[in-house]
Amino acid sequence: MKTEAATGTAVLPPHAQLIQMATAYWVSRMVYAAARIGLADHLADGPKSAAEVAGPTGTHASALHRLMRALASLGLLSEVANDRFVLAPLGEALRSGAPGSARATTLALAGDWWWRGWSQFVYCLETGKTAMEKEFGTTVFEYLAQNPEEASYFNEAMIGFHGDEPVAVASAYDFSGCETIVDVGGGTGNLLAAVLERHPQTRGILVDLQHVTRQARALIESRGLAERLTIEVVNFFERVPAGGDAYLLSHVIHDWNEDECLTILRNCRKTMKPGSRLLIVEMVLPSGNTPHPGKLLDLAMLVMPGGQERTEDEYRVLLNKAGLCLTRVMPTQSAVSVMEAVCE
Repeated sequence: MKTEAATGTAVLPPHAQLIQMATAYWVSRMVYAAARIGLADHLADGPKSAAEVAGPTGTHASALHRLMRALASLGLLSEVANDRFVLAPLGEALRSGAPGSARATTLALAGDWWWRGWSQFVYCLETGKTAMEKEFGTTVFEYLAQNPEEASYFNEAMIGFHGDEPVAVASAYDFSGCETIVDVGGGTGNLLAAVLERHPQTRGILVDLQHVTRQARALIESRGLAERLTIEVVNFFERVPAGGDAYLLSHVIHDWNEDECLTILRNCRKTMKPGSRLLIVEMVLPSGNTPHPGKLLDLAMLVMPGGQERTEDEYRVLLNKAGLCLTRVMPTQSAVSVMEAVCE
């Protein structure tokens, strides 16, 4: 049997683990800075020194060298001869347009407005209010509507952050009996596109606000779905389009407080025809001490939009209040589950 010393995997003592957790934001800000200045893009065509990259990135050569040296120690870069650095495979993923959208996700979720939000975490704990209210005097979605560049990063980040979820959801749930799927608050249409690609006889309606749907048309056309997927600019707090056999709410319910969630759910219920299904795609929190990414995301919901992640029982209670009945919960090959509900 190999010992910890032999394998090089000795566990840090508790105090060192806590200090490592507490200083994790150092690494976050380093990676954010590299994404912000487009460092990976500038190193894409071969080795360069900090002095060569400083001008194009608008940085101080000596300070940039120190960042690049630290990033090399983290595996993003590799230092070669003459103080030059090349991209390591990990750093390649930080290039603009690289699969997984790591750069856009980093710019959005480690960016300055989220940074300012998390600086107010204790305020959120003390009051139950969002950091957006404290720092910006507005909501997340109003902020994004007023800041198109941040909105663009955020929309792309949602594709990267949720990774393989669309394919996992399309595979886990049987949509074959659905002629029309209405994706309520569907963003750029990434999930709906994955479902339609798997079910060629199905049509889709993507529903969201104007500033969100601007990017959806390009994605829909790039996936060859323009004839089967239409876009409706609708505020789901006011109404939801009729005609769906299934209504999708993917990462929508976790964004809002209970009263707002009930408004969305009741608007869906009003327009659902007999036999329609409501499908909520969210992380369902396990009970007890079981680790789950949703337990951390839950705190991000507290800090920024003011929503929350929920357990299965909490979703059942919420749906009942809206006149809906949770019929089943289907896990997927990702962190999310598909919760199916019907009208009571």
